[in-house]
Amino acid sequence: MKILVTGGAGFIASQIADAFIENGHEVVILDDLSTGFEKNINPKAKFIKANICDKSLSELFKSENFDVINHHAAQMDVRRSVKDPEFDATTNILGTINLLQNSIKYGVKKFMFASTGGAVYGEQDYFPADEKHPQQPKSPYGISKLAVEKYLYFYNSEYQLNYSILRYANIYGPRQNPFGEAGVVAIFSTKLLKGEQPVINGHGKQTRDYVFVGDVVKANLLALNDEVSDIYNIGTGIETDVNQLFHHLNEIIKANKEEIHGPAAAGEQLRSVITSDKLFNKFGWRPSTKLENGLKLTVEFFRKNLQ
Repeated sequence: MKILVTGGAGFIASQIADAFIENGHEVVILDDLSTGFEKNINPKAKFIKANICDKSLSELFKSENFDVINHHAAQMDVRRSVKDPEFDATTNILGTINLLQNSIKYGVKKFMFASTGGAVYGEQDYFPADEKHPQQPKSPYGISKLAVEKYLYFYNSEYQLNYSILRYANIYGPRQNPFGEAGVVAIFSTKLLKGEQPVINGHGKQTRDYVFVGDVVKANLLALNDEVSDIYNIGTGIETDVNQLFHHLNEIIKANKEEIHGPAAAGEQLRSVITSDKLFNKFGWRPSTKLENGLKLTVEFFRKNLQ
């Protein structure tokens, strides 16, 4: 198949693109390099530097005849979405509609969308959340992701465009950007390796469901051939709070840093954890990487890349 991977220079999508190529697919990567890195791009992929909002993308769709769109390009900073909801909506909603319109016009068969299993559900009513949990996002970022999910339902109903929506938990691993607001594992790892002091937001008891990027890649490979349009959570079902995460990394790196707390982040969810039983029941997928092993692989990546 010929697959367009948007955001393919980024942390997650670049590794998905690698896996598609390893499985014999032809891959085109679309990325404006605003947060991604050219060094992440597989040399066997065709690279187009452009923004998903660019109207000239119709020429790319016309010339390439894509079978599948794997859509990861996004404004993914929750805090920025709160400060600038217009930018968030322009990128995440209008940019995606641009891709969807071209998909319909030029005969794309399947649209895979990276959604969020934390921000879409908001403060959960029960734990872990399954795909039927009420969607009550508290941030413009979560709202924009949920809006795209609804648009995909429309495009399927109106144009029979097959889709797979993957609601990700908190993904960590090699290639994660340690310099943004997102990605506490990357941020803490980098600081500890440099001998700097990480600061934990608030009391540090806020929990997240940390899933290793390699497991997320495997889920994308399975969903690629799913002929039924559906929504799947991608997570571990295990809660880990920020204090625990800090101590795991502090021990792995042997940094001997104290647990230091700063002001709480405005609007931050207290608990977030999702179940992937639906994906397991359909494809047999379970996350195979234990947190401690995934953290060790991540630390080793940053250790090599900081030198």
